[in-house]
Amino acid sequence: MPTYPTYKLGDVAEIINGKNQKEVVSPQGKYPIYGSGGIIGWATDYLCKENSTIIGRKGTIDSPIFVNRKFWNVDTAFGIQPSEKVLPRYLFFFCKSFDFKKLDKSTTIPSLAKRDLLQIPIPLPPLPTQHAIVTRIETLFAELDKAAVHLRTAQQQLKTYRQAVLNHWLNNDDGKWEMVKLGEVAEMCLGKMLDKNKNKGTYQPYLRNVNVRWGGFDLDDLLEMKFEESEQDRYGIRKGDLIMCEGGEPGRCAIWNSDIPNMKIQKALHRIRLNDNVLNKYVYFLFVLYAQNGVLGKYFTGTTIKHLTGQSLKSVEFSLPPLSDQHRIVQEIESRLSQATASETYIKNALQQAEALRQSILKKAFSGELL
Repeated sequence: MPTYPTYKLGDVAEIINGKNQKEVVSPQGKYPIYGSGGIIGWATDYLCKENSTIIGRKGTIDSPIFVNRKFWNVDTAFGIQPSEKVLPRYLFFFCKSFDFKKLDKSTTIPSLAKRDLLQIPIPLPPLPTQHAIVTRIETLFAELDKAAVHLRTAQQQLKTYRQAVLNHWLNNDDGKWEMVKLGEVAEMCLGKMLDKNKNKGTYQPYLRNVNVRWGGFDLDDLLEMKFEESEQDRYGIRKGDLIMCEGGEPGRCAIWNSDIPNMKIQKALHRIRLNDNVLNKYVYFLFVLYAQNGVLGKYFTGTTIKHLTGQSLKSVEFSLPPLSDQHRIVQEIESRLSQATASETYIKNALQQAEALRQSILKKAFSGELL
């Protein structure tokens, strides 16, 4: 296994500080303006030559960008311009392999210092070897890219399949099922307005909008506030209740099945307690479908920030089959969606493995193991 001579990054590349773009920004500019996350505008002048690499100075510090044209970089991004000793793509792939986070000394926003970048050791074989390494990396990455395209296509197809399953089983009544409004088959309540000055009652945990996800709950950051004895039933939730977001992403909901005692809800959430002849999972799947196909949007209020008010929620219409049919429909949906979930998990793991393989390829490339 060959050992490549090592240089400091500052010896083989020029690190160009970014500048404020206000003097050069123009819709008619021919040079892209780059921040640490990508193009943010156009400029009439440039700071870096073509075939340079961008590294974030603040914010996104671990996602190098290769630019094959002249560009202007703003003050949150460094431009790394290779000398004649290093091939541009070799330098870029080295930056992709390097862990810039270990140079971050900030306590809030991730940031890098130029003096630290200048001292980064970079293995540097002769130019022909650099070229061979780059060619090998790009060949392997192209194969991974091709596989990733197929995997992401399959991901999208599974999303389409999920909606098709819901649409088939929830809209297959031939006009025989009863049309109802949610307010006719459920008791609903908005949660309690947060009152930091209230000194009565006992501290109890409550759910906020951010705790409710589609189909489940994120309970890692539960807060508490005081609830009086008279508020226990009004704002309390129990197993089987459907908890739904009033704002944020109106309609996002999940069925509460936790054993956490004395859980309450804040005003940003609706509690929906269905009648005995209505299955909560059936209604949950209806809201998933309505959110996907845009039906739910017609019940929103507000022009910029959308809300699903209690009155609007009560008016949501849907067809309601007999309880036995609801059970059968839910069973059919769950059976098919569980298969889709298994496939989605497989695809997610495969994409993660592909990304890990990219890092393995880069590690081998700069340790002399790839050729």
